[in-house]
Amino acid sequence: MSSSMRAPRLLQRLSVPRPAAGPSRPLLSRASPARQTCCTLCQFRLQSSARQHGTIYQQTRRLTNTASLANNNTTTTATKEDTNATPSTPTPDITNYYTMFPKTIPAGPPPASPFSIPIADLRREFLSLQNVIHPDKYPQGAEKQRAEALSARTNEAFRTLADPLSRAQYLLREMHGIDVTAEDGASKHALDPETLMEVMEVQETIEEVGTAPDAEGTIVQMKKENDERVRDCVEALGEAFDRGDVEAARKECVRLRFWYSVGQGLHEWEPGMTEIRLVH
Repeated sequence: MSSSMRAPRLLQRLSVPRPAAGPSRPLLSRASPARQTCCTLCQFRLQSSARQHGTIYQQTRRLTNTASLANNNTTTTATKEDTNATPSTPTPDITNYYTMFPKTIPAGPPPASPFSIPIADLRREFLSLQNVIHPDKYPQGAEKQRAEALSARTNEAFRTLADPLSRAQYLLREMHGIDVTAEDGASKHALDPETLMEVMEVQETIEEVGTAPDAEGTIVQMKKENDERVRDCVEALGEAFDRGDVEAARKECVRLRFWYSVGQGLHEWEPGMTEIRLVH
């Protein structure tokens, strides 16, 4: 066929409309071998990348858990250290002065325990307690104020129990409601006549030796005699408390107050003095 006839036919085919296209087929429904190879490679790369990311995630998670555990341990340790750094004030039994020293006086006040107290043991327990409750061990605030109050009470308790006269006065006042140190004590708790005579003799002797050449020697002897009176009175006082005789203990306590006063006056005596001041 000649080229002149082919041209109109070709033009006719191009001008005739084609039927409408059918439903569109999914892309890549019949992919070429090259296309399938590329997808498999991509899938392999994606799987390999996912495995790498999974490994990194697991490693990161383990590191995070380890860091979190270490942080928790550090926080717990810090909390414990803070707790140890700020101790709370211990609370001894402050029912009375005797209960504050349970190691030295486990049975409490007489007659449950002897009136006499081992002073060395009392001092040891006192120092041990003060070492724990000393206010300097606590920061400013409520705990420090509480420690200060407790320390002051402990000091007063030790001083009271360490001295026989203070101990007796405390027992009579707190356990039996008898205050021999009250303002009206001189009238309510008068000194017995026998002891009063002894006190007057001491006063007269001091008046006589006040200006004598050997006055100091006489005063030294009087101090020894008074120390002996104090020892005898403390012994009688302890026996009265130990047997529960409150009235006898009261009388001995009044006597002991006078002998303490005489001893203080003799201690303060100086050459030329003709009297001593007695506190009763």
